[in-house]
Amino acid sequence: MEVMAEKEAEDFLEKEGFPVAKRKITRTEEDMLKAAKEIGYPLVLKVHSKKIIHKSDVGGVKVDVRNEEEAKKAYKEIMGIKDSEGCLVQKFVPGDWFLLGLKKDPTFNHVLAFGTGGIYTEVIKDVALRICPVSIEEIRKMIKETKGSKILEGIRGKKLNIKAVEELLLKTSSLAKKHPNIQELDINPLVVNEKEAIVVDVRMVLD
Repeated sequence: MEVMAEKEAEDFLEKEGFPVAKRKITRTEEDMLKAAKEIGYPLVLKVHSKKIIHKSDVGGVKVDVRNEEEAKKAYKEIMGIKDSEGCLVQKFVPGDWFLLGLKKDPTFNHVLAFGTGGIYTEVIKDVALRICPVSIEEIRKMIKETKGSKILEGIRGKKLNIKAVEELLLKTSSLAKKHPNIQELDINPLVVNEKEAIVVDVRMVLD
């Protein structure tokens, strides 16, 4: 069983046609500042490590970093975390947070998941499941089963790009057939706004 580092998993998804936030791994302050300039503020800085599964739990995610001074402070804190192997510099994407993923079940094989994302996922438990492969009709029903569907459909005049979410769920379902060695795929969060749906964090485990 192989647990992929976030950057590896994101690179894998990008090759499969998933939209992923622009990012770069850095290991010196100089490289971090160079990457920050190339990607452009605001940024998210994250701890890069195969050993750290929940980055937020160790203070390894610094969101909405807006300038060089904030970036230096965030970088120093991230590199001071036990088992830190580097700092992932990523474009900050505004929007609402959802999750989508796959899990290999011993009975049903791959199961597709969709729900409300973010650090409170396990508390809220707003997730719908389907056995793969999943049709677009089932995907639409699946989305409607979640409380998060009300956010996607629009609150206070803000309507999110629900079509982009549907397409990514369909793509994720197809991924199970193309790569049967995927044990777990956890995209959380998938950031959705009025224009797009973008992958900003991934956990992936292969057989």
